[in-house]
Amino acid sequence: MTSFLWDQHTCLPLQTDTSVEPLIRYHGHDMAVLVSVNAGYSPHSFRDTTALLDHYRAAISAHPDLELAAGVGDVTTITRGGRIAVVFDLEDSRPLDNLATLADLGVRTLLPTYNHANRAGSGCLDTTDAGLTGWGRAIVAEMNDVGIVPDGSHCSTRTGLDMCEVSTGPVVYSHSCMRAVWDHPRNITDDQARACAATGGVIGITGVGIFLGPNTPTLDAMTRRLEYAVDLVGIDHVGISSDFSFDLADFYDELTRNPDLFDESYTRWGPIQWMAPETLLTLGAHLADRGWADDHINAVLGANFYRVAQRVWPT
Repeated sequence: MTSFLWDQHTCLPLQTDTSVEPLIRYHGHDMAVLVSVNAGYSPHSFRDTTALLDHYRAAISAHPDLELAAGVGDVTTITRGGRIAVVFDLEDSRPLDNLATLADLGVRTLLPTYNHANRAGSGCLDTTDAGLTGWGRAIVAEMNDVGIVPDGSHCSTRTGLDMCEVSTGPVVYSHSCMRAVWDHPRNITDDQARACAATGGVIGITGVGIFLGPNTPTLDAMTRRLEYAVDLVGIDHVGISSDFSFDLADFYDELTRNPDLFDESYTRWGPIQWMAPETLLTLGAHLADRGWADDHINAVLGANFYRVAQRVWPT
C-alpha cells in the first residue's frame, strides 16, 4: 500500500486573512502528504498574487503541522517529520512578467490561460482555438529556466499541445480528466494526454464531480478515469489532484463575481460537488481492492508527480 499522497491542486479561499488550518484534513492513514495550494487565478494582478503568497507563506510557517517545501529535497524531510509539505500553483498569466519572483515565493506549477484567451494563448472555453502565442512560448521557455512546471489545465487543446511541443521539460495537466470518458470542455483529449506523456509529464485526474461525470465525485468514477488514462499513456504518466474547494461559499462568490470566466458547463448539474481530502486519502485502499499492484498505486498517488518535481524544481 502507498504511504505517499501528492495532491497537485487544491484551493483555499483567495483572501489575505484565510486560515491554512483546513489543510490539516490531509492528515490521516499514516500517509506522507504534499499539497499544492492555488495562490491566484485569472482576475488577480501580480500585486494580488504576491500578497496572497506572502500571507500563505507566513501562515504555513507558523503552523506546527505544515511546512513549505522550498526544493524537491525538502519534501522527504518534511513528510518524514510528520508534517504536510506545501507548495503553490497559479492559474493564468497576468503575473507572468515576474516568473523568477514567483518561483522564489514557492510557485512550482503554472498554467498560462484560464478558460479564455489572454496574451499567452487560448482557453478551453473559447470557440476559436488559436493556440499558444509567441509571448506564451517565451513564457514556457522562462518557466523551464526558473523551475516552474508548465500546466495545460484550463488551456485550449491547441494551446496545451503547443506547450508540449515547445517545453524542454515535463508538461503536466495538474487537474484534468479524460474527455473520451466524459465530454466536458475542461477535460483533455487523448492527443493532449499522449503529448503530455511524451514530455515526461503527468495527467492529474481530478476529484471535481462535473469533470468526472454528472456531478459524481466518487472513488469509482475517479478510478475509471485513472484506468482509462493508464491504458492510454502508461502508469508513469498519471497522477491525482482533488481541486478541492475548502470554502464552498467563497467558490460560488468567485463564480458570481466573474461570470465571464465560466459557462453553463459549470452550473448544468447544480452545485458542484468535490471529492473531500478524507475520501482522497482512501483511494489507495480502493485501488488495491480493485486489484491494482502496489507499485502502480504508489506511482499514481505520488511517485509520478514527485518524479516531475525532481526534474524541474530546485534541489
